[in-house]
Amino acid sequence: MPTSFIDRLGLSVPLIQAPMAGVSTPALAAAVSEQGALGSIGVGATDAAGARAMIIETRAQTNRAFNVNLFVHAIANADPAREAAWLDWLAPLFNEFGAKPPTVLRTVYKSFADDPDMLAMLLTLAPPVVSFHFGLPSTEIIAALRDRNILLMATATSLNEARAIEAAGIDAIVAQGIEAGGHRGVFDPLAPDDALGTIALTRLLVLKTRIPVVAAGGIMDGAGIASALDLGAVAAQLGTAFVACPESAADEAYRAALKGPGAYHTSLTSLISGRPARALANRFTGLAAAVSNSLPPDYPIAYDAGKALHAAAKAKGEHGFGAQWAGQGAPLARTTPAAELVQVLRAELQSCREAAREQPLSSSFNQDSERGSSG
Repeated sequence: MPTSFIDRLGLSVPLIQAPMAGVSTPALAAAVSEQGALGSIGVGATDAAGARAMIIETRAQTNRAFNVNLFVHAIANADPAREAAWLDWLAPLFNEFGAKPPTVLRTVYKSFADDPDMLAMLLTLAPPVVSFHFGLPSTEIIAALRDRNILLMATATSLNEARAIEAAGIDAIVAQGIEAGGHRGVFDPLAPDDALGTIALTRLLVLKTRIPVVAAGGIMDGAGIASALDLGAVAAQLGTAFVACPESAADEAYRAALKGPGAYHTSLTSLISGRPARALANRFTGLAAAVSNSLPPDYPIAYDAGKALHAAAKAKGEHGFGAQWAGQGAPLARTTPAAELVQVLRAELQSCREAAREQPLSSSFNQDSERGSSG
């Protein structure tokens, strides 16, 4: 099964560039795919027309497989009182930048589970791969996509989510460890989260499910990919590693922050969007200490407030309220074109594989023992 997954995608390196809605671009995805990995575009933050344009643009730049990622979150529950209280809490920050908070908040992103136009577009264009984040669409939608010979993947942060993915007939599971940047793929953000790391989660899903597992979270180089494969994953998914590539849509402030001290102190926060997401330490994540009993509105309603605050601050030269998503491996990010980065990752992976073959386990253990006793 692992071989069939890689072969079906036509990959020459077991690497997937994470979708990263708002950051990944057709140029980034195409450059990655052209090097034998799987490039991805995230369309959860756009509508069917925007997604169609991105797919067409990606196809114009590569004939190889690429992934289209969708958000399948629960429909947000509008709560005017809660939303007004949240805007009141944020008001002093808006005032700091000479702006007023919005009078009302909107549901800025539509869930794929409630977007027939997006489904119709996907069935027409039939991209090679479609992946789901935050949950799963209906069995009817999954069957319709499979009928178009689209390979399907979905994110799991726990064994229960992985088993639901397997039972739904999805082709592969993306095991998202707590180290990963961006939004946690939890199906229910209000349920307890065991916060499993990439190593534990990947190994658990490899042993407890029967479909291919892709490891994601904190992986930044070829050694990390090799480790994921050793755990039984068929591939590794890297996101933060590609944020600094010139083909990404990250703005200059985001890129600068990725090189700054905040990269060493990423944290999970629900303040920006209403769902837990890992970001670089900045002024927005720093609000966690003062939030007290204030509760952000449901995702993605809270995101409307977060985006408005970022726009107000940015207009005054303050970039610390951006959604600067990044994983725990952020300090290892490299600024290099995407194609070159894939080539480097491939070489690093090959080097790790060759070193492992040349150095038996017993030899490594003896060397480690000698180092440990030398001090």
